[in-house]
Amino acid sequence: MNTTNTKPYYAAGLAAFVIWGFIPFPLKALAEYPSGQILYFRVALSVTLLLLICLLFRKKQVKSTLSQVMHSQPKDRRRFILFTILGGALLTINWLLFIYVINHINIQTGSFSYLLCPIITAVLGFILLKEELRLNQWIAIALSAVSCALVGSGEITSLLFSLFIALSYAFYLITQRILKDYDKIVLLTLQLMLSFAFIGPFYTYFSQGATVALGTDFYLNIVMLSAMFTVLPLFLNLFALKELTSGTIGILMYINPILNFVMAFLYFGEETTTLKVLAYIIIFISVIIYNLNLKGRKKKGDGLIIPPVGTTAVGK
Repeated sequence: MNTTNTKPYYAAGLAAFVIWGFIPFPLKALAEYPSGQILYFRVALSVTLLLLICLLFRKKQVKSTLSQVMHSQPKDRRRFILFTILGGALLTINWLLFIYVINHINIQTGSFSYLLCPIITAVLGFILLKEELRLNQWIAIALSAVSCALVGSGEITSLLFSLFIALSYAFYLITQRILKDYDKIVLLTLQLMLSFAFIGPFYTYFSQGATVALGTDFYLNIVMLSAMFTVLPLFLNLFALKELTSGTIGILMYINPILNFVMAFLYFGEETTTLKVLAYIIIFISVIIYNLNLKGRKKKGDGLIIPPVGTTAVGK
């Protein structure tokens, strides 16, 4: 009989998503700076923190991962290299798009993309990984398509950005499912190192158009974005996944976009239309329908929810 007290794990999972739900605050504080410049420093600091954590506290996992790769079959080794590089590229694209959308379009668009993400991930899983979908999940997918049509009929630009963000992160999640046998923190550290290698040579390009000099406020917000809104919730989520099912995590993850929506209207004063409200209601209903029959799911410990500048993933 399992007598494990799951309350600390629920608390950790809940805390992770609440933290990610408030990501618009540090991003909005950096709105005067180019999105690429924010991305550059956010990746640089995040990978520095993760490298320190790996070298100081996770040497065993690093050595184990390296040994696992070195002793794998050539085909598996090539797959590891390919999907690690692809994952780093997808994460970079996703983060950049999310920063741009939050600061230059609106919070609603960014939040809508992460309500869409689980549904899109399910479709990609069905197409690419041959994962089965239940009838209620197909109904949820159909409702999500209706929701997208409603948003697109009102403002096609917002819909396209939402879809690009959701697709980039959904494809990223697919790469993580393929690499599910490897340590998540070590894998993320490698991907962020690759991300920094991708964007490092282009810093001059990313910082073009900057009208504000980098000062104390900029660096403080970058530290907050990287440490508090990336590394801290990442570890809280990993702790939660030790005992919680991926289905439970899948439910908790919707706290994030819901908080984003609430802040968009109540704090940042964003406006919306009746059509968009209807679309948001439909997508939210589809999420509930998609997650029905969770009790029938097997417990999985292969999930990881990594914030694309502070949002969520599913199945993970």
